[in-house]
Amino acid sequence: MRTHSPGRVAVLVLEGAKPLDVGIPAQVFSTRPSMPYEVRVCGAAAGLVTGGDGLSYHMAYGLDALEWADIVFIPGYRFPDREQPPHAVLDALVAAHGRGARLAAISTGAFALAATGLLDGRRATTHWHYTRQLAAQYPQVRVDEDVLFVDEGDVLTSAGAASGIDLCLHIIRGDRGVAASNHAARRLVAAPYRSGGQAQYVQRDIRDPLGERFAETREWALRHLDERLTLGTLARQAAVSPRTFSRRFVDDTGYTPLQWVMRARVDAARELLERSELSVEQIASNVGLGTGANLRQHFQQTLGTTPSDYRRTFSKGQ
Repeated sequence: MRTHSPGRVAVLVLEGAKPLDVGIPAQVFSTRPSMPYEVRVCGAAAGLVTGGDGLSYHMAYGLDALEWADIVFIPGYRFPDREQPPHAVLDALVAAHGRGARLAAISTGAFALAATGLLDGRRATTHWHYTRQLAAQYPQVRVDEDVLFVDEGDVLTSAGAASGIDLCLHIIRGDRGVAASNHAARRLVAAPYRSGGQAQYVQRDIRDPLGERFAETREWALRHLDERLTLGTLARQAAVSPRTFSRRFVDDTGYTPLQWVMRARVDAARELLERSELSVEQIASNVGLGTGANLRQHFQQTLGTTPSDYRRTFSKGQ
């Protein structure tokens, strides 16, 4: 868990940039009272950048934005396996990293990050269509093709566009706490969290009829965390067998049902620690963890800290 909250975000738009990949960090971190980040969208130089899908971008900032930023996002771009970004871009990324900025790549932006050498010896991912090419082109990178995102601390990578949302929410959760992350997720109408270890792409031969029903079950569970939630209870709510529910739930979230419930309870406790003055015992009861001792145990296992230390770091008054 991070104990400081950098708020300056640069989004580096390269030639052939994919519009959704550009828009995700620009919108998630957009400057507003409820989300205290400042965003600068930049290119290799100020001016026009030709993007993918028939769009172009007019940049108000050049690479000087990377000197200013605490977090630099590198959105995906077309044909990343054909040529590297300009040397000036790679040098600016390395320099930003050297000053302590985190670098976060969405989708094929991982190729630009790999070209800097900063991913050598580290785990990384990219869009499933390009994982083998990334591994072949940069053999020093430990490419994981079966995850949504990878957090290596100062360098982060994610899969296709939607997983860029998961990565952004993951960063906010670490910087600002779970209340801010949940607020951003509600604004985006996105899942509050998906496991970074969830598989990118699960191929099915027929159209999935259960996605909406499973989403409704998760929403129902979030409203009933103070109750006893078993696999059978959740499966009945979704009107499927426990075996089907368990298998499909892992496909949808990357967690088993009971792992997901425990994560939801810990996150609910985090939000109460941030926003209320309830005691640890009261919070434990409210989120279905029973006792303060049980809450402390799961907090330590999940976050590596105590509820009291977490409250001191992320309470409203900080």
